[in-house]
Amino acid sequence: MSTLTHHKKSVRAMAPHPKEHSFASASADNIKKFSLPKGEFLHNMLSQQKTIINTMAVNEDGVMATGGDNGSLWFWDWRSGHNFQQAHTIVQPGSLDSEAGIYALSYDVTGTRLVSCEADKTIKMWKEDETATEQTHPLNFKPPKDIRRF
Repeated sequence: MSTLTHHKKSVRAMAPHPKEHSFASASADNIKKFSLPKGEFLHNMLSQQKTIINTMAVNEDGVMATGGDNGSLWFWDWRSGHNFQQAHTIVQPGSLDSEAGIYALSYDVTGTRLVSCEADKTIKMWKEDETATEQTHPLNFKPPKDIRRF
């Protein structure tokens, strides 16, 4: 049907939105969002993870998670493209630091737990922090003036 050539580096991951007719793709240069069915480019995510992104997952609430070769796990707002949280996996004792890579991500059916498959031969389960509030985890985000997608 068509070939999308928006990335400058190899595309290693993509994830469809579970409710919208759109998907995101990731490479070392950027994360980009496209609409379906024609694949029109919508926008880039507003930050760069600065690693090779191996995997992505999106839940129904519009939280996208991306996992990288360096063990970084970033959480994004699907609509705005804002990276609102960053985490880093801890390698299993006895593993090398170079085995911190995250190779696969998937949300469970509730969309609140994330499962990761990692280079240190582990499967990890992540859950949202139920004690988090706007006071303990403030969202310091002001959209750029040139972006009119809100």
